[in-house]
Amino acid sequence: MTNEGLRTVPKQVDHQQRRRHIGEAVLRLIAVRGLEAASLRNVAAEAGVSMGTVQHYFTSKQEMLDFAQQYNYERATVRIPQLIAAVPEPRSTRALLRALLTDLLGLDGESREGARLGAAMLGYAVIDPQAAATARTAYDGVTGFLAAQLRAAQAEGGLPAHLDPDHAARHLYAVVEGLRWPTLIGAYTSDQALAVLDDHLSTLFG
Repeated sequence: MTNEGLRTVPKQVDHQQRRRHIGEAVLRLIAVRGLEAASLRNVAAEAGVSMGTVQHYFTSKQEMLDFAQQYNYERATVRIPQLIAAVPEPRSTRALLRALLTDLLGLDGESREGARLGAAMLGYAVIDPQAAATARTAYDGVTGFLAAQLRAAQAEGGLPAHLDPDHAARHLYAVVEGLRWPTLIGAYTSDQALAVLDDHLSTLFG
């Protein structure tokens, strides 16, 4: 066999996959240790790659955090169909919204990690214009989805005709946001947070 025949084909690197892999490492660090832990050195160690590899894909910590924030919101979007599928049939709008909003509260498991990440990233968005733009897009996406669900329920007669779905969606999301942070720090128990959410849904749906 010739040397030519022994040559191996260079492994193709999926650069987008590598960026996501590093982004996941950033999110894990932030969820466990906070935003300050997401240094280039710590991220490289968490991702199991060299600092040079991290710097190849992200030229600065700010660029790395901006990508991680965007990736975090994309992951949250992927969860929506899974949450919908878990709601028992027949799926009422109220039951659907309760499942989605309970997930946003971050009461346990993966949803709690997402809520912790959201809290850290929101603090970052207050001082970083790019992060703020991403956060606004996420807020618009959530309130738009809620409004669409309320509008559909209204068309089916499940909500009063005079209700403004867009205003009601913003109100509903504001209730969840107001519950999430005290729940994360232990000021509210999970049962207390859910009781407030259920009271608001009862007020909305009657």
